[in-house]
Amino acid sequence: MPIATPEVYNEMLDRAKAGKFAYPAINVTSTQTLHAALRGFAEAESDGIVQISTGGAEFLGGQYDKDMVTGAVALAEFAHIVAEKYPVNIALHTDHCPKDKLDGYVRPLLSISEERVSRGENPLFQSHMWDGSAETLADNLKIAQELLERTRAARIILEVEITPTGGEEDGVSHEINDSLYTTPEDAIRTAEALGLGDKGRYLLAASFGNVHGVYKPGNVVLRPELLKDLNEGVAAKFGRPAGSQPFDFVFHGGSGSTEQEILTALENGVVKMNIDTDTQYAFTRPVADHMFRNYDGVLKVDGEVGSKKTYDPRTWGKLAETSMAKRVIEACGNLRSSGTKIK
Repeated sequence: MPIATPEVYNEMLDRAKAGKFAYPAINVTSTQTLHAALRGFAEAESDGIVQISTGGAEFLGGQYDKDMVTGAVALAEFAHIVAEKYPVNIALHTDHCPKDKLDGYVRPLLSISEERVSRGENPLFQSHMWDGSAETLADNLKIAQELLERTRAARIILEVEITPTGGEEDGVSHEINDSLYTTPEDAIRTAEALGLGDKGRYLLAASFGNVHGVYKPGNVVLRPELLKDLNEGVAAKFGRPAGSQPFDFVFHGGSGSTEQEILTALENGVVKMNIDTDTQYAFTRPVADHMFRNYDGVLKVDGEVGSKKTYDPRTWGKLAETSMAKRVIEACGNLRSSGTKIK
C-alpha cells in the first residue's frame, strides 16, 4: 500500500482510540531499518508509524554534510516508493525536535509539504513532533500554536510534548524526578491554547514517569493511570461527557514497561508508542553475533584473505533486518495492533 494519506492516518488513529490499541512508532536511521520496520508491520498485519529523529535525519544526511532535511526527505521519498510493496498503511513522522532545531528541521520540512499540498499532492510526512519540554509551558504552547496552524493547513498532525520525559534522546535530557508527571492543570492549559481538535489535530506526549533509553526496574515509577486524570480534568473543564477521552496520547520512553503498564496506558487513550532502544538492540545483536562467530572471515587475519561471503554487508544485514522485524512484531502484539490493518 502507499504511504498513508492524511485521511487514512486520521482513520488509523481513530480506530486505535476506539479499539483501545496503539501503533508502534519505530525510529529508523537507514533503508535497512526502514525495511525491517515495514516487514515487521506487514508480518503482524498491523498498520504503523515510522519516524525519524533529528539525530537519525542527520545520520541519513551523510557524515560529509550531516544535513537533517536532506536526510529526512531522502528517506521519506524512498519510503513512499518501497512501502507500496508492503500490504499495510504506514505513516511517516518526525520525532523529537527541540527549539534550537526547529529552523533546521521541522519548519523546512513543513515548507516542503506546504508546497506539495498547494500542488494538490499529499504532504511528505503525515505528522511532526515539536518537543518543547525544555521550555516553560507558556513558551512551549506559544510555539505549538504557530506550528499547529501550519500543520493544519498542510494536512499534517502535530505532536507536542508539554512536560519532560526523563533520560536522554538526541541531546535532549531531563533528570528523573517529580517533574516527570504532567498535571491536570498542564493539560487544561494545553487544551486552552491548542483546542481539542477545532484548531487542528494534535497528539499529546504527556509525562507519567517516562524515561528515554534503558533503565532497570525500580529506577522509574510509571503511572499510566495519570492519563485518566488528565482526560477527566479537561473533559470537566470543557463540558465533555464523563468518561470521554479528549486527548490522543503518545507513550514515550516505554522500554522496559510491564504488560500491565502498557494495557493501562491503552485503556486511557494512548494511540502511539515510541520504540527505539529495543529495536536498535534487536538490529545490532545478530550483527555482533555474526562478527564474533566469523572473526577470521570478516577480517583478513595473519595475512589471509578472509571470506567475502561473511563480510558481505548483505549477509549480516539480512540477519539484522530479520531480528528487528521480529521485535516490531512483538511490539504490535504488546500494543494490540496486530491484525487490525485497514483493508
